[in-house]
Amino acid sequence: MIIMRSRLSLATAILMIGIGLAEPAWAEHFFFSTGNPDGLLGALSRRPSPGKIETETADDFALTETTVISQAVITGIIVPNTLPLASISQVEVELYHVFPLDSDTTRTIHVPTRVPTRVNSPADVEIDTATRDPLARTLSFSSTLLNPSFTVANSVVNGINASPNQLTHGEGPQSGEEVAITINFTTPIILPAGHYFFRPEVLVNGGDFLYLSAPRPIVPPGTPFPAGVTDLQAWIRNANLNPDWLRIGTDIIGIIPPATTAPTFNMTFSLAGDTVPDAGTPGQANCHGKTISALARQFRGIHSAALALGASSVNDLQDSVGRFCNP
Repeated sequence: MIIMRSRLSLATAILMIGIGLAEPAWAEHFFFSTGNPDGLLGALSRRPSPGKIETETADDFALTETTVISQAVITGIIVPNTLPLASISQVEVELYHVFPLDSDTTRTIHVPTRVPTRVNSPADVEIDTATRDPLARTLSFSSTLLNPSFTVANSVVNGINASPNQLTHGEGPQSGEEVAITINFTTPIILPAGHYFFRPEVLVNGGDFLYLSAPRPIVPPGTPFPAGVTDLQAWIRNANLNPDWLRIGTDIIGIIPPATTAPTFNMTFSLAGDTVPDAGTPGQANCHGKTISALARQFRGIHSAALALGASSVNDLQDSVGRFCNP
């Protein structure tokens, strides 16, 4: 009997599910990418360390069904460009819903903090169950040098002002080593269909990581957003601005003549994994069992599922399912 990934006839699907051999006919690999760097912007993405405050840069993606995210790749420059790849010592990933989810919509934004809008921003707080970092042993990462010298036309590093004068026009060109950081989620991230912001942070010993922009709207080889979902621009905040966010292009850089409109940016990242159409529903009593059963059918066994999805063990995959089902 030949098992095909394409949609099967109802009778064949019922037969194959009954004998526990085939993955659901509509399951497929998931891949999303914003494309290649465009050289327009480098935005600080930094873990907190002595003398340096945390700075978060976030860009959005959308899922049309429950998806396991196994890997991410981010592209940026290390400044100064004399630092070795080994200076990248830590990477953390957080995910956010789109405002107003996970946000206090009643709080008053006081002077000196001024945020022109919260519409389409990341939420105030992250999705706690989706945070991954090496200290918790929920991710591993590796770095690859792409170009020993890459220059961006503008940057946002320190000019993230919690004041009425947040418009800076950016901090000018920056040059550094262009690197790709591959992030493997050893505890994969499972998310239901929805619109999310992806926020990586990088700690560079002796320097900083500037996250590179990608074209907006997305162009090949990037992945178009699903029909009916708007590709939102990138946002940024530091520990002084938190829990508010600012739009990198519209609020901080603004209009620079001879341009007549403010630029908007995507950030350069990709996500990969697999859809799980038969997964359970978060919050329901049978979510865990239904999701484990779906994964076992889809990958012909839970051990095979853990291996295929990049989990370091079956227990880590079970942990992923638990986080998904009990957000």
